[in-house]
Amino acid sequence: MLLGKETVLSRGSSQAFRAGDLMEELVGLREGSSGSPVTLQELWGPCPRIRRGIRVGLEWLKLKLFRVGEDWYFLMILGVLMALISYTMDFAVGRVVQAHMWLYREIGDSHLLRYLSWTVYPVALVSFSSGFSQSITPFSGGSGIPELKTILSGVVLEDYLDIKNFGAKVVGLTCTLAAGSTIFLGKVGPFVHLSVMIAAYLGRVRTKTIGESENKIKQNEMLAAAAAVGVATVFSAPFSETITPLYQTSFRVDVPFDLPEIFFFVALGAICGIVSCAYLFCQRTFLGFLKTNRFLSKLLATSKPLYSALAALVLASITYPPGVGRFIASRLSMREHLNSLFDDNSWALMTRNASPAWPAEPDPQNLWFEWYHPPFTVLGTLSFFLIMKFWMLILATTIPIPAGYFMPIFIFGAAIGRLIGEALSVAFPEGIIAGGVTNPIMPGGYALAGAAAFSGAVTHTISTALLAFELTGQIVHALPVLMAVLMANAIAQSCQPSFYDGTIIVKKLPYLPWIRGRNISSHQVIVEHFMNGAITTLAKDTPQEEVVKVVTSTDTAEYPLVESTESQILVGTVRRAHLIQALQAEPPSWAPGQQRCLQDILAVGCPTEPVTLKLSPETSLHQCFLNTPPPGTQPLRAVEPSVPLRDISGPSCGLRVLGGVGESDFQPNKPSGPKVSWPGKMIWDPPLPW
Repeated sequence: MLLGKETVLSRGSSQAFRAGDLMEELVGLREGSSGSPVTLQELWGPCPRIRRGIRVGLEWLKLKLFRVGEDWYFLMILGVLMALISYTMDFAVGRVVQAHMWLYREIGDSHLLRYLSWTVYPVALVSFSSGFSQSITPFSGGSGIPELKTILSGVVLEDYLDIKNFGAKVVGLTCTLAAGSTIFLGKVGPFVHLSVMIAAYLGRVRTKTIGESENKIKQNEMLAAAAAVGVATVFSAPFSETITPLYQTSFRVDVPFDLPEIFFFVALGAICGIVSCAYLFCQRTFLGFLKTNRFLSKLLATSKPLYSALAALVLASITYPPGVGRFIASRLSMREHLNSLFDDNSWALMTRNASPAWPAEPDPQNLWFEWYHPPFTVLGTLSFFLIMKFWMLILATTIPIPAGYFMPIFIFGAAIGRLIGEALSVAFPEGIIAGGVTNPIMPGGYALAGAAAFSGAVTHTISTALLAFELTGQIVHALPVLMAVLMANAIAQSCQPSFYDGTIIVKKLPYLPWIRGRNISSHQVIVEHFMNGAITTLAKDTPQEEVVKVVTSTDTAEYPLVESTESQILVGTVRRAHLIQALQAEPPSWAPGQQRCLQDILAVGCPTEPVTLKLSPETSLHQCFLNTPPPGTQPLRAVEPSVPLRDISGPSCGLRVLGGVGESDFQPNKPSGPKVSWPGKMIWDPPLPW
């Protein structure tokens, strides 16, 4: 009877597991057997040792892979999700843009209808983008990179990484990109923000699932990795050797540039740096104007879709192709802009003896026709493009919609480089002679260097040079591009904060202050020039009557304590409040008429504090600032000139007190001299004095 029950259990596949046994699962007894147990190794195939070895190997591999946690497949999931979102968004945007262009072509020859079809479409999309995203959450506008920089610096901004912000950003960004080249905005910044939001959400899910405590350091690392995933999603890969370039170039490889051209590339970098400073200043000034102007600030606060519609209407009207738009290549998309600007042929030389007609529709094989118009030369068209796009980009950055600002400035820099390259090709039509060989100038190489230099100067980064190589798939212009980027960054970083830092300042987000270069004159000013020599000191042998007179006649928070009236050797400080308490609580042990001094008052419980930092009158202002204690600590003491600046923590150090230095002495607008209040607290308020 027992055997029959066990056979039924065997046929029902009931299994009993015991911890520690390797696949020793008792499944029953063989029918008709003597009662010996049957294991899975015997039932399901031969070679139990091989299968056991495979299982052990797989467990070892799992242990090695997950030793650092689940970060690697966490990032893999993030990359797959961002790739799917990018593909879906590009597919939807492409269909909407195609529908817009079809409507513009098929609506007829009426200028009014064509104008309305060109302008109403982007105005409606931008208005919806602003209204929808702002109705979900007010933090979905802009690129999101300034807020991300603030978060990575250690500031907690939970609302910016909330998952509800994700949907608003995706829908708003899709509508922004569908507006096409009329608005002229990109998607790099928002995709970085989207990637970071997904990473933050997946991190919270993983923490709750596993039950681990939050690790802020690991969270910041994952957010930084997610930002890189966002950039890689937009540009298709982390480096150009493994991908098909987005903007195919055909620069010659044998002699891409001549050595004398390095000077022109450096000059191009200087021009990009100067123009970037003007752009950053104007953009930040205009943002400040929007916040201070009563009408515009009220409009942005109450009717963001209306402001977005008005700005989009202005931009769309200017880019209308039969009007001004034909002189700024408005019919080209952002991708076609770069493809045409990176052309290695000289348009100025090609149109010297020929005048191609402006085509009714853009020719994919000859996109450069959009940059040539018989009334103007190619140089005139490029110059007009730069002038118009300069203020149009500034206006577009103020629209409260999800949008990226990197690709517009990248294209703007490419136009600067193209203009310089075309001018050089006109100046040297046969090319530059180097080593007895004449090679023609390639304006496309200058466009590549200008794009990397201007975008790097605006964002204060050098990695744009690598990005330029990734986009084009060629690295033949590595040296001139790097030279141009370094020169542009040197000028921009010394004059203006970056585009994102400027936005942080305007939005009043927490940020680290901009530390400018120190003036060499700060080394020539010494403490003796501005220290206060008229300070009140208290010696240990000072009579009690004198102590009472000093305490009642002054309101100083604390007094320097010296060894004796004659030596004036600094031993510490004593607070006025502690002295008053000690004087009011006079011990009954003191006999009437007994001559008491400060040392007796200190001995009954009045605490003293050591001086941890002392300055010599010969210490320079530069050293003074570098060695200043943090806010809220005790004031500085100037000691005798023969003693250099150093840290002293002992209560007795043998240094004579000569004066005091307060916070007023470090204010840049106050004249040097004894007009200081001592003691005081150090105030750190940027900008710095030098």
